[in-house]
This record gives sequence, C-alpha cells and structure tokens, in this order.
Amino acid sequence: MRPRWKNLVTAAIAGAAACVLTASPMRAQEIVEGTPTFKVGATIFADYTYTDEPTQIDDNGKSYHPGSFNVGRTYINVTGQLSDVISYRITPDISKQSQSGDSLNGSYVFRLKYGFLQYDLSKALDSKGSWIRFGQAHTPWIDYDEGIYRYRFQGPTFADKEGFLSSSDLGIAGHYNFPGNFGDVQLGYFNGEGYGHSETNNQKSFQMRVSIRPAPGVEGVKGLRINGDFDSDHYLSGNKRERFLVGATYQSTYVNAGGYFLDAKDQKSNAAPEVKAKGYTVWVTPRTTFGLEGLLRYDSLKPDDSVDARKKRTIAGVAYWFPTFKGVQSAVMLDYTLVKYDHALGKPEEKAWALHTLINF
Repeated sequence: MRPRWKNLVTAAIAGAAACVLTASPMRAQEIVEGTPTFKVGATIFADYTYTDEPTQIDDNGKSYHPGSFNVGRTYINVTGQLSDVISYRITPDISKQSQSGDSLNGSYVFRLKYGFLQYDLSKALDSKGSWIRFGQAHTPWIDYDEGIYRYRFQGPTFADKEGFLSSSDLGIAGHYNFPGNFGDVQLGYFNGEGYGHSETNNQKSFQMRVSIRPAPGVEGVKGLRINGDFDSDHYLSGNKRERFLVGATYQSTYVNAGGYFLDAKDQKSNAAPEVKAKGYTVWVTPRTTFGLEGLLRYDSLKPDDSVDARKKRTIAGVAYWFPTFKGVQSAVMLDYTLVKYDHALGKPEEKAWALHTLINF
C-alpha cells in the first residue's frame, strides 16, 4: 500500500488542476479569437573525443587510443500556443543506439523526449511563470540544474550522469514562483521509470524541488539560491527508490558556481539488500563579458556506503560562446575529463580529451 501522504499529494495536484480548469468563465463550446502558433527549433550536441585511457585492442591484437566524431544529442523542438493559457511542446530526441548485438547498434534512433500540454497559472495564482503540465515533461531537478550549469553539451550533470535521476518522465507536474522573486517550487507525480522506459507496475514517483533566494534584492548576493530536491519512489511495493539532494548555486556577471550533496537508497526486491549511495558535486565557471568561459567540476560518488570506495571525476575546460541572434546559443569547448576508481571498485582509470560544440535555437 502506498503511504497515505502520497495519496494526499496526488489528490491535491489533481484537485488543483481541476479547480483551475473549471474556474475559467469560458464554456467548453465557446471559441476564443486568435490563431494557434507553431514554432520549430533545434538543439545539437556534437563532439570529437580522444580517449587517452583505457586503450583498446583491435582485431590485429594491437593497442590503440579510441578517437571518434560524435553527435551526442539532437532535439527537434516544436512549441506553440493554443490559447492565452494553453501551450504545448513536442521534442523528439535523436540519439545513437549503443546496445551490443542489436541490429540498430550504431544507428541514430528517434524517440520522444518531451510531449506535454501546459496550462498557464500566472493569472489564476497571480504568479508569473506558474503552470501545470500533463504528459511527458521535465522532472523538477535536472532541467533546473542545467539552466544554471549551462554545460550539458559537455556532459550530463552529476545526478543524471550517474543514473540517479531522469530529466523527463510521464506524469503531471506543477510549478509556482514565490512572490518577490524569493524562489520557486516544482512538484511532480510520475511513472518513475524515466522517458526511456515503460511503466513496469503500479508504483509512482513523487518529486519535489524547492529553491529559495535569501536576498533577491541585495546586490552581490541576489544570485544565491539554496536548493533541495526529493524523489520518493519504489521498485516494488515496500522496496525503496529514494533520492535526496541539497545544495546551493550562485549566478553573477563574472562567475557561476554550484554544488550539492546526494543521498540515495535502492532496494530492487525483497530478496535484494538495500544499497545506500552518497556523493557530491561542485563546479565553477569563471566568465568574461566577451564570451570566454572556464569550467572546473569535481564529482565524488560512493556507490555503496557499506564499501569504502569512491568514483571521482574531474572536468576542466575552456569555452567560447559566440555572439548570436536573440534566442540562439552557440558555443565551442575544449575539455579534459579524468575519472578515477578506488581499487575496490575494480575499474581502470579513464582519461579523455574532447572538443564539444553546441547549437540551440
């Protein structure tokens, strides 16, 4: 049986959506003046990556350093308005299939990343940027984190990279901006399997992110936010899949920085032990006013708290953000990634150089 608070939260989200929808003075059969809008954009992550370690062995038995050109991700973003308060987004995700033995291995496959309707609550709640979404939509943490970090085209953020959270899932979500620019809250009730997998049973994921700006009107510290995120789910009834994150971010003209601690619990069945993972990430991006930026990031993960062993990732890079038209982003980045594993994890050290590019419009 699901905890009672989950039932209450589900009912509250559904009730809020119903109240907002039925509060409109417009009857269903009435036609609103105006024309639906339709916009198309795209996001492309492309790179060349040279792997220094570990080396590979070719069919002749000779050692070599892998190096390849890649398109890591391509999105086609279709967005538009159906009325003053109803909008939509459809985003196919084109990525390379990499399952060994699959007939499509190495091919680029087409799948849905986002597909949702959004009902704007700005007027109803007197809070600009507040909404309810239904369909395959952003989960609370990843999209928020990437909006400040900005270097998703180099690689996923910590919780996403290590597989603890998904950026998109099927369900219902709501967002509310606090008055006075003091922060925001986002809730969601999802299948819990992420956009790349089907629902397997009746277990659902409740997710919540809260971000607080302590001093939004004070120069020098107005870019500071304190963040927390909670994901409560189950693999099976009674078998937890939980994530808790807490940290802070800072944005200013000359530097962006952030970090958070992660605590996770996983028990895939009654027969399996509960595994507790702990980790953290810290990053900083020194910035200039002419487009040149640096990136320094350090991740540390203890996959199993009962084993004294960590996975440690260091990323260093320099990027240039090109001058573009309004609403367009384009950047190029040279970076180096080093991943070390403590001996108990039994994995070799990883070293790679890469040239990454971003186009987003």
